[in-house]
Amino acid sequence: MTVKIITILLWLSWVAISCLNGLFIYKLAAPFIPFKETKWARPILYILFTGSAGMVIWVGDPNLAFTLLVFFPCFLLCTQGELSQRLSLALIFFCCIMAVCAMLDTYLMHVEAYDQLTQLLRPVIFSGLYLLLRKRLPPEPPKLSRRLWRLMLGLGAMPFLSIVAVVALSYNIHDSLLVQSQALRQGLVVLPMVLGSSLLLLLALLTLADYERLQQQERLAALRELYYQNLRREQNQVRSLRHDLRNHLAALQGLLEEGEASKVLDYVNQLEDSPAFAGSRRLCRHEAANAVLSAKLEEMERLGLIADMQIALPEQLSISDVDLCALLGNALDNATEAAAKAPDKRITLRCRVEKGMLMLKVTNALTGEETAELRSTKADSAHHGFGLPGMREIAGRYGGSLEAGPREGRFELLACLPVKAAQ
Repeated sequence: MTVKIITILLWLSWVAISCLNGLFIYKLAAPFIPFKETKWARPILYILFTGSAGMVIWVGDPNLAFTLLVFFPCFLLCTQGELSQRLSLALIFFCCIMAVCAMLDTYLMHVEAYDQLTQLLRPVIFSGLYLLLRKRLPPEPPKLSRRLWRLMLGLGAMPFLSIVAVVALSYNIHDSLLVQSQALRQGLVVLPMVLGSSLLLLLALLTLADYERLQQQERLAALRELYYQNLRREQNQVRSLRHDLRNHLAALQGLLEEGEASKVLDYVNQLEDSPAFAGSRRLCRHEAANAVLSAKLEEMERLGLIADMQIALPEQLSISDVDLCALLGNALDNATEAAAKAPDKRITLRCRVEKGMLMLKVTNALTGEETAELRSTKADSAHHGFGLPGMREIAGRYGGSLEAGPREGRFELLACLPVKAAQ
């Protein structure tokens, strides 16, 4: 009876320690992970971390491969977003967990009370990793462009391949003492580097996310500046009109006293053509898009281009103002540069929301200089076109598509994004 009680207590202690391991790993990983909006996603991932951290892994152990076959499908099942994002995070946390397990199980194997010691050290190390990064953990999953997530995936593959090469590919270490000694020496160097690399990748991920946020804020600031410039221009026009209003009234009064009715009519017609009376252009109901489109239209008119615009956008959209204006602004920047070089000065723009889809179509003359990137050639290109890859990234982030290329003798850009009117 006493033996059974001791066995049960040992088993319960093992379960408690395993749950503690899973808790610390979950607290470290959860801020980075875009979970699916289901009730089971977080519990499954917690169980996955708990089971993975309790695996016995040593250099030359095939358990790494078996854990891998369970870890990645479960991780992908519980997360959402870009596939490269989810794979990158799966690689980083898999390497982190397996490196700790492999180091403890391999190099403490011959220590007295090996099982109890490795069980106790696991939560110590995982809690230490959590405390080390606790102040740097993000308030929400980092948001990177598709290109940066692919970069993170490539970087994450390096420690992953290293731990696979050291642990799984040296399964025959017991065939020779020389092979075993060499594998253990390699693991002693590689496994700490894998753990360190995983932590550095998490820090790099946070740095890149900060950079992306700064870029987003810069684009938003530029958009606000454009909007306020339009307001200032209108105010200056109104001030100018008010300043001259007394002179205009005096001139009209003089013409009326002289009986020059026709000249009075001509004078009034000239006043009606004043920009101050015209006010701001209203191309669509969406304020941010209207500010960008008005500025681009003025630039096209200044360059002698013919703009044919038909826009039907609601006041609010689920797509952010910055992303919407980046699509419109960069599409028109590219079209303006091309049309300015071509004999055909006509630019057509069609943009509307219909049946839950934002559809944007811009066409302009072909110049023969089109490339796959279509980046702006202006000296300050950082504030202008960032090319089709960046525009495709925006469309892809909302589950849409963007295609561009020659069609019927003109260059055509066509974007479709699923959106809904914001409440």
